[in-house]
Amino acid sequence: MLQRKDLLGLEELGADEIRMILDTAGAMREVIRRDIKKVPTLRGKVVATLFYEPSTRTRFSFELAAKHLSADTISVAAATSSVAKGEGLVDTAKTIDALGADAVVLRHPAAGAAAVFGRYTRAAVINAGDGMHEHPTQALLDLYTIQEQKGRIEGLTVTFVGDIQHSRVVRSNIWGLKKLGATVRVCGPRTLLPPGLEEIGVAVFTRLEDALPGSDVVYVLRLQRERFAQGLLPGVEEYARLYGITRERLALAKPEAIVMHPGPLNRGVEISAAVADSGRAVITQQVTNGVAVRMACLYLLIRRENDDKAYH
Repeated sequence: MLQRKDLLGLEELGADEIRMILDTAGAMREVIRRDIKKVPTLRGKVVATLFYEPSTRTRFSFELAAKHLSADTISVAAATSSVAKGEGLVDTAKTIDALGADAVVLRHPAAGAAAVFGRYTRAAVINAGDGMHEHPTQALLDLYTIQEQKGRIEGLTVTFVGDIQHSRVVRSNIWGLKKLGATVRVCGPRTLLPPGLEEIGVAVFTRLEDALPGSDVVYVLRLQRERFAQGLLPGVEEYARLYGITRERLALAKPEAIVMHPGPLNRGVEISAAVADSGRAVITQQVTNGVAVRMACLYLLIRRENDDKAYH
């Protein structure tokens, strides 16, 4: 059982805690392979999802995970709640606490919002993305997918390509991968590479031809169109020409290298349709594994005393 109330990021988790979540996700993966995808583990518990930013995969994944565990779910959209009337984060946390939620899944544009929220509620708080800080459950499902596909994480070389500067997915993945013994590389335009990565043992490249050789995993990041408006990139076509992952570029990696992406995809920009639809891509597996990993996180944070028989 996780010896913490909240799941805020992978920077604060130990390697043993990460492995515990991945092992538990394996059991949950067996549950969602059944014809009847439901266990009574969290019957009577309430999971609230509170999203201040748009989401499809993460939000639906958490809601489905809660339903598979027999929890009741409450979905709160900031745009249609008291937040739209000016209610602050702390008051929202106190309100949800008063309503008796057992867990809150929070996405917020401000870094550290989940940590603040957790101080004002007895519910377990799971960070579903806080600004450019962390996205722990995305990284956990990525780790699970790599382990599932490769049989291990230790000793692998994982290369992230794209907007490293603004990616909370990369930040969480770096912490998790390094703690489990992987080598991490990042590659992108110099304007999208944050300082200080070398100091934590990450290899930094600006050319794919240098970054991809020897890679076991090529992780392609979604390119947000606003980066062009901000003057950080010259144009979509130029980015695709220099950093888009095509079949020819993928051939620079190991022959058995897999391709990952957090979604949604910009086909023809950061990744070609030929790669996205190929057998090398495990993007749909990431989505499926996300449900199992989020089931594991909910289970470990709010499970009941008598749940030792919950998924047998």
